[in-house]
Amino acid sequence: MSSTPPTSRASDGDRDRAINELRDRVVEGRLSHDTFLGRVDMALRARSRGELDELVADLPPRGKLRRMLTEVVGAASDFTSRLQRAWRRPRLQRLLLPDDERLRYVVGRGSACDLVLSDLTVSRVHAELRRETGGEWMLIDLGSLNGTRLNGWRLVGPARVRPGDEVSFGDCAFLVSPPQLAA
Repeated sequence: MSSTPPTSRASDGDRDRAINELRDRVVEGRLSHDTFLGRVDMALRARSRGELDELVADLPPRGKLRRMLTEVVGAASDFTSRLQRAWRRPRLQRLLLPDDERLRYVVGRGSACDLVLSDLTVSRVHAELRRETGGEWMLIDLGSLNGTRLNGWRLVGPARVRPGDEVSFGDCAFLVSPPQLAA
């Protein structure tokens, strides 16, 4: 009988932790970019946790101050990039969610639609906003040629829409807003 313990299979979380450790070491200047790329490739192919541990075993231990500084710089960089994206984002027209009793609103270029958009990238019958029980709104693409997008992602099925979401029908983009309350 063998007394060696069975190898533990590497999970996606284990791979992410190893890759994040390697990334942090590149930021610190402890690894070259080429070494980083090679090790990331090995991490993605690793079958066990032991193989992942070997990828970072030769790296010197990180000091607490250096780790904290790296995390702060990473967080500040992430915040700065999100702020720049938001600042560059064009001012979008508002799409007010209806507050009447109807359950279905059709969006398209056709004159029979509830929301008529004259842009040629919008299909005649493009998408549908449907009110679900509980007052939530679902957005459904109706087989449009140029697609319906929610927050940049093309819809492949029904998706929940909330105030603050960005919705695009072809090239026409809107910012979803809650219904206006009567004053």
